[in-house]
Amino acid sequence: MIRNIVFSTTNREELIDITERVNAIVKESGIDEGICLVYAPHASAAITINENADPNIQADITDALDKIVARGVWRHDKVDGNADSHIKASIIGSDRMIPVKDNRLMLGRWQDIFFVELDGPREGRKVIVQLLPASRDKP
Repeated sequence: MIRNIVFSTTNREELIDITERVNAIVKESGIDEGICLVYAPHASAAITINENADPNIQADITDALDKIVARGVWRHDKVDGNADSHIKASIIGSDRMIPVKDNRLMLGRWQDIFFVELDGPREGRKVIVQLLPASRDKP
């Protein structure tokens, strides 16, 4: 089963909690056990899992990325000025796999799933969620 989540972003860099939307897709799937793949099909965005209880974590993540990857100093910046976004997206990664058990994501107590916008604001950002059921054949 594959579903899309589509939304707009409001800032150049931001983390958007998509956990509840992914959970709803898992519930809809009816899959008792398997894997949930969450994928961002964008070259300047990413997917991560981290804490959501303290919003400072989200700001710390974007601040740390800004310290690691400078803006405006890369060859690609001559094309459209967003090379840092591409590099940051490569560092974080475009997907995450989360185990599913009892028709629920097996996230830790403090974990949520975030879409990481690195070149916003953008309209029509998409996340692809694919549910892969566990094999019914057991060794």
